[in-house]
Amino acid sequence: MTNTSQEKSNTPFIILISMIAAIGGFLFGFDSGVINGTVEAIKVAFHSSAAASGFNVASMLLGCAGGAFIAGNLADRFGRKKVMIATALMFTISAWGSGISTSSGEFVLFRLFGGFAIGAASVLCPAYISEIAPAAIRGRLSSLQQLAIVLGLFAAFLSNYLIALGAHGASGHFWLGCEGWQWMFWVGMVPATIFLFSLFLIPESPRYLVAAGKSAEAATILTRLIHPDHVSEKVREIQETLKADHKPRMADLYDTAKKRIHPILWVGIGLAAFQQLIGINVVFYYGEVLWQAAGFTQADALLQNVISGAVNIISTLIAISLIDKFGRKPLLLVGSVGMAITLGALAYLFGTSPIVDGNLKLSGSNGLYALLAANAYVFFFGVSWGPVMWVMLGEMFSNQFRGAALSISGFVQWIANFAITMTFPIMLVGIGLGGSYTVYAIFAVVSAVFVFKAVRETKGLELEQMGN
Repeated sequence: MTNTSQEKSNTPFIILISMIAAIGGFLFGFDSGVINGTVEAIKVAFHSSAAASGFNVASMLLGCAGGAFIAGNLADRFGRKKVMIATALMFTISAWGSGISTSSGEFVLFRLFGGFAIGAASVLCPAYISEIAPAAIRGRLSSLQQLAIVLGLFAAFLSNYLIALGAHGASGHFWLGCEGWQWMFWVGMVPATIFLFSLFLIPESPRYLVAAGKSAEAATILTRLIHPDHVSEKVREIQETLKADHKPRMADLYDTAKKRIHPILWVGIGLAAFQQLIGINVVFYYGEVLWQAAGFTQADALLQNVISGAVNIISTLIAISLIDKFGRKPLLLVGSVGMAITLGALAYLFGTSPIVDGNLKLSGSNGLYALLAANAYVFFFGVSWGPVMWVMLGEMFSNQFRGAALSISGFVQWIANFAITMTFPIMLVGIGLGGSYTVYAIFAVVSAVFVFKAVRETKGLELEQMGN
């Protein structure tokens, strides 16, 4: 069947419901970024030790790993839509609870709750989009997830800045006698509520419905997504890929005939891990710390964060325009090579600069080169691994075990994120910025080899054509 008739008849509706699903990505970004403006304020409010303050930041990532791990299985049992609705509720509760917390223990509990929602959204939203989008535009629509993430990050930075400005600092009093840091979290209730009510307007994934034995209901939904003449054929195609006589489950990841785990799962795990091991979240979680360690003033460090955020948004928009034209694998390769070069440049600049009064000191020209290299690094990530990894995880697995494979891959992605987040401060003290960026540059080189040898192009393929 052709995709042309599908796109002409249903593209506006498909774009609309894809945008609704992508709000989960916006919340993913917002909840990840909002903590950056509140660290010192909650440390004072909760009388936290340095260790407790660090765990206040990192604890959410453990919740993310848990949410990603079980979300796919839950979605296979109860449906994509129901689990996304539960996720929206959790986002709302976490935003409210984080703001009313009076101790680190209470705060961590609500952040773990929010982390669980982020982890679930990180795998469910792109999976849902990939399951309702035509192959010809699936890459662009699935890339909405990453665009929403970076927009959510930017929105968190902006709202934190405006609230801190109005409250004269995150610890200052803002509206209704509450402190600024509390309102920084409560702002997240607005997009969470919009996400919750919008989800009631979207249909369930027809591929889930066929797997659940509800082919008639799936056919009804498909008439809203593709040309009616092709509905019966599409239902049959989905049924043929679900050859087992049971609903999808975690055990389907093991190929009983060949007595091994399906090789495609290892590819998904590799993609998920490398997206974090190249060190991108060091820039977004520790940007201020990083640039001050490189000798910049706090004001200049904060300005660099804003610039990096803008570059990330622009590069993601470029990726959306390119992904269905040039494919997934070429973008990943270009990104890996570009990041290896720019990370290598940063490692050299940081590693060869002198230490003055205990601090790294970049000369005028080296400071400019470092800024250019850092933003080029962010650009190469944003145009490649940022959106493409999520697109591929949502589409590369077969219908029978997509949910389970997404759970495992998402879990690995968040554990790698946690590992990078926790080890950077240690590496900064032990081997310095030059050594740290050398490690990330090596991972970027290895990621290029991995993509070249292991990743198969999925551009233009229907989900029913995905192999094991």
